[in-house]
Amino acid sequence: MTERDDRPASERRRGGGRRAATPGPRQPAWQRYQRSVAPTRVVSDDELESIHQASLRVLRDTGMDFLHPQALRLWKDAGADVNDQRVRFDPDLIMELIASAPAEFPMLAPDPVHDLMIGGDHVAFTAVASAPNVADRAGGRRSGNQKDFRTLVKLSQQLNMVQSHGGYPVEPIDLHPSIRHLEATRDLLTLSNKAINVYSLGRERNLDGLEMVRIVRGLSNEEVDHHPIVHSVINVSSPLRLDTPMLEGILQYSARNQIIILTPFTLAGAMAPVTIAGAVVQQNAEALAGIAFTQLVRAGAPVLYGGFTSNVDMQSGSPAFGTPEFMQAAMLGGQLARRYRIPYRSSNVCAANGVDAQSGYESVFSLWGAIMGGANLVFHGAGWMEGGLHASPEKMVIDADLLAMVATFLQPLIVDDATMAVEAIAEVGPGGHHFGTEHTRERFRDAFYQPMISDWRNYESWAEAGSPSSLDHAERVVRELLAEYEPPPLGDAVRAELDDYVGRRIAEGGVPTDF
Repeated sequence: MTERDDRPASERRRGGGRRAATPGPRQPAWQRYQRSVAPTRVVSDDELESIHQASLRVLRDTGMDFLHPQALRLWKDAGADVNDQRVRFDPDLIMELIASAPAEFPMLAPDPVHDLMIGGDHVAFTAVASAPNVADRAGGRRSGNQKDFRTLVKLSQQLNMVQSHGGYPVEPIDLHPSIRHLEATRDLLTLSNKAINVYSLGRERNLDGLEMVRIVRGLSNEEVDHHPIVHSVINVSSPLRLDTPMLEGILQYSARNQIIILTPFTLAGAMAPVTIAGAVVQQNAEALAGIAFTQLVRAGAPVLYGGFTSNVDMQSGSPAFGTPEFMQAAMLGGQLARRYRIPYRSSNVCAANGVDAQSGYESVFSLWGAIMGGANLVFHGAGWMEGGLHASPEKMVIDADLLAMVATFLQPLIVDDATMAVEAIAEVGPGGHHFGTEHTRERFRDAFYQPMISDWRNYESWAEAGSPSSLDHAERVVRELLAEYEPPPLGDAVRAELDDYVGRRIAEGGVPTDF
């Protein structure tokens, strides 16, 4: 019997797709996740208040540069102290503005089957984003290109633990910058149906991205203001500066009620103080100023507090990720975001150059900091390598396993008469085993998380199979998932409208490439 589809016509535009990505071998089915485990506090309430007050002093006394004339006019009209491009803020103004930021909101995908909720106890994961290079075992490390971009988008679509795109999984630099956003966004919208990130790299790119997602979601221009269909990361040029393209993103997207992820780029010892407390004071000041500006543009516009503070290697100056300091900063950032009742973004990152033990333990550490810090949205959840300098399909699969383990851990632990199994324990008695009990037989298929790549054979059978490594298994799973890939349904009329828009914009020359 065919399931009746009672959704409005605007939500059936993809051509009928309630279908999510197929589970595939040992994958968990697509679902939305909520934590049952409380986030961890890393400082006392008094210490948290000290950090908050220190951040407000930074904004009042030092201030922050806003490199956009319209932003400066808005701040001046709001009563801030504007001197050239420097803005200084009364603490009450900041707190009054951020109070209007919503504590929870939807993040809508091109297909409603992949809609998400952000905030509260909700947890969602994105794919790697913004890497300039890609690397795999077969082809080595190479510059980003459209072919690899499409491969990574397909893999993101197939991996059910990847719930949203965080941007371009790799930068397709073989596409001219003036039209790259048009081609790349069209690929994201036709090869996948998960939530879309649009880069804030100038007004025209913002408007093009929003229009393309609007077409596929099937909304009228008026409906867009009530449907958060794109999200965009706004990075502060730390220390204490928001530049023109980033501010343009807030001006365009917050005005249309779209999602802003306000994320300072604070690396302790480089763009922020060398102490974690000092780096987070600066992070918090920058985040509060940016979040306040989204609310100045439109009260109630959806926004996330983004934490990305880590440290640098003080010998080389290179960014370090997956460090104890990253974990401390991630958890402290989450504690601050909860204080303001604003959803929190953190990341799954590592600095390893190869898919090896270092990449694994750094990702576990950064991911644990994000999760126990209370992150609602975990960016770069799958595939980030080399401090963000390359994306790896094998690492995407390994990270998807890590994310599934985390998601399983976050589920409520059920304690009742059936799960405590006193009767089963009595049935087996001393010296027996539980393999054949009715209690086990009823539950064994779904009793435990089943990973895609972990090899739990005994040593002899593993050695007989050629001693496959985790990387071997990941490479195999990548091949299998890509072989099974089918593009999500997209109605012919929608595809034609999307292609017409992209074709027209390309014929017009795309966008200027200077800022």
